Amino acid sequence: MTLTAVFMAVPEGYIGFVEELPGANTQGETLEEARENLREAVQMVLAANRELAEKSIVGKVVSRETFELTAP
Repeated sequence: MTLTAVFMAVPEGYIGFVEELPGANTQGETLEEARENLREAVQMVLAANRELAEKSIVGKVVSRETFELTAP
């Protein structure tokens, strides 16, 4: 799976977000800093979503499996 990072120059540096992952956005003084910050933001969004999902299934019988998505 490949996601799309979008970066835009602003007076303060750069802002960035991932088109396919709402909530994954960041900023940086340089493009490289914005890229690094965006990687961290994606990891944080995924960790937060996992925590919310785990809380929602406490005490329930569930099945977990690896899920891979191939782009069309």
